Amino acid sequence: MKSEEIELRVKICGITNLKDAIQAIECGADALGFVFYEKSPRYITPQEAKEIIDQLPPFVEKVGLFVEKSAKEIERISYASHISLAQIHFDVDSSFLNSISFPTLPVVRAASVEDISKFSDRYRLVDAYCEVYGGSGKRLNLEWFDGVDCSKIILAGGLSAENVQETLRYGFYAVDASSSTEKQKGIKNPEKVKGFIRYAKSF
Repeated sequence: MKSEEIELRVKICGITNLKDAIQAIECGADALGFVFYEKSPRYITPQEAKEIIDQLPPFVEKVGLFVEKSAKEIERISYASHISLAQIHFDVDSSFLNSISFPTLPVVRAASVEDISKFSDRYRLVDAYCEVYGGSGKRLNLEWFDGVDCSKIILAGGLSAENVQETLRYGFYAVDASSSTEKQKGIKNPEKVKGFIRYAKSF
C-alpha cells in the first residue's frame, strides 16, 4: 500500500524545448526526459538537450533515453548533454549497466507478470512491451503489481491524468508520462501536463 507520507514523483518525458521544460518544472515535475533515439518523433540532439538543461533550475533530474547504443557512446553523450541519469531503453543485463561509468536507469519492457521482477535490486522503469523501442502508450495490467514491492519502480505506459490515480495504492517510486501530455508529438500541452502532475501528486 502507498504511504501517505511519501509524495509520488513524476517524470515528464519527450521534452524538446525550453518552454515545455520550464512549464513542467513549474507544475511540479521531479524529472524531465530527453529522447536520444533518432527514430523517435521526440528525438532531440545531445547539444539541443544541453542548451535546455543548462538553463534549468537545480534539483530536477535530467534523464536521457538511449536505444541500442554502446556503453562508451552512452557515457560520451551523457557527459556531453549534461543529463544526470541515463535511461537504458533496450534489452541489457546487469554487466552492461555496470560497465557504464554514469548513473543508469534500466527499462523493463514487460510482456508478462514475470518480467516485472527483472532488476528487482535496482531502481528501474517498467513499461509495456512493444516491438518498437521508445514507448508505445500501452498500459500495463496493474494487477501484475499486486503484492509486489513497487518502491523501486517507475511506472510508464499509457498513463494520463484520467488514470494515474489508479496507480497510487501500489506505492510506485514514480510515474512517467509522455504522449498523454502532448498537443502534438514533441510539443507539450500545458493543461495536460498540469493535470497529470496534479492528479499524480494527490492522495
